[in-house]
Amino acid sequence: NDMLFIIDTNKKIRMIITYTVSTGRNFDEILRVIDSLQLTDRYSVATPADWKQGEDVVIAPSLQDEEELQKRFPKGHTVVKPYLRLTPQPDH
Repeated sequence: NDMLFIIDTNKKIRMIITYTVSTGRNFDEILRVIDSLQLTDRYSVATPADWKQGEDVVIAPSLQDEEELQKRFPKGHTVVKPYLRLTPQPDH
């Protein structure tokens, strides 16, 4: 088996993927994960499955103050469920 480690600048392992030797690697997925990790480290957001650069992201449920939401996400947000709020990607 082959293993892929994604390690951040603080030398913290952020992701480990184990591949069997006979299975090909998806380099686009590896880049997507790195983009997501960098984005979510900078903003209080999460990225949905299959997220790509420029698509909406999920606001962390811990952020509840409306004033803070407006300040952090000036492009606005859409409430899908009380715990699921989407906003345009902040740095895009």
